Amino acid sequence: MRPYSNPYLPLLMPELRAELNRLSEALNRVVVGQSQLVQQLLVAMLAGGHVILEGVPGTGKTLLVKVMAQLIQAEFRRVQLTPDVLPADITGTNILDLNSRSFTLKKGPVFTEVLLADEINRTPPKTQAALLEAMAEQQVTLDGESLPLPELFWAIATQNPLEFEGTYPLPEAQLDRFLFKLTVEYPDRQHEKQMLLNSQKGFQSRRLDIAQIEPVANVKLVLQARQKVKSVQVAELIVDYLLALVQRSRQHPDLTLGASPRCAVAWLQTSQAAAWLAGRNYVTPDDVKAVAPPLLRHRLILKPESLLDGIQIETLINNLLNQVPVPR
Repeated sequence: MRPYSNPYLPLLMPELRAELNRLSEALNRVVVGQSQLVQQLLVAMLAGGHVILEGVPGTGKTLLVKVMAQLIQAEFRRVQLTPDVLPADITGTNILDLNSRSFTLKKGPVFTEVLLADEINRTPPKTQAALLEAMAEQQVTLDGESLPLPELFWAIATQNPLEFEGTYPLPEAQLDRFLFKLTVEYPDRQHEKQMLLNSQKGFQSRRLDIAQIEPVANVKLVLQARQKVKSVQVAELIVDYLLALVQRSRQHPDLTLGASPRCAVAWLQTSQAAAWLAGRNYVTPDDVKAVAPPLLRHRLILKPESLLDGIQIETLINNLLNQVPVPR
């Protein structure tokens, strides 16, 4: 028996996990060629963390989020962010009603269950910061009044790579609020051919076609699954291994900024979610490793000289994982 497993723990609910597997399969049927991305998105959803999707235009970022919301029957709102979008356009504002001579609250799109902030790096920092309280506290303050957001509230932001002109890089404080940064790659030739065949059969990523997709889960089920994830066992051996990785990132000679305490907690939670999705009631070192790239790629900051040497953050994360001995 492995030192981080416990055969006496109760088995996880197989029917609940089967529902999540059906969700994964349904997503992969619509958004073809992105199976790893879909799996990582499900891990983030179960861990209750917000996500950045980064990729070049036309790779299906927006479609993926729309389909996910439809499949879990969640209330969905989309904000197309541009340089002229104001914070009040996100959170809402109090409007004077001339008939009643009183102010009426008009809630913004942030009051929803799944929020898609499209092209978040094309809007100025002031508007980007409007999402900060909502993401951190799951509430919005308008004119001194705190208004709670729905229990599920899940923000997914898309952005184009920073090489494109007219973008505003997210500040570190805002980046750290996002659990994962997921990279949307081009699909391979086989999957891109499948996309063309789907298009030939008539499927388009329009609202009408997405609304016809049959849901396979619901918000209540997702919230139940989140509670089950919290019961996944994490042995002290695994906690020590995770802490060793965190400490190593802070001491790495090529990094200006390593993993924060918030990052360490998120690492633990996402490892539990990955283990639960795999059908286990305990976390293994492989779970810790699997969630490391999407968890760390937007949190670790390379030194300027390391950037000049051409060091890539993905390579550094892999080296970091190889430098710390895996518990046996």
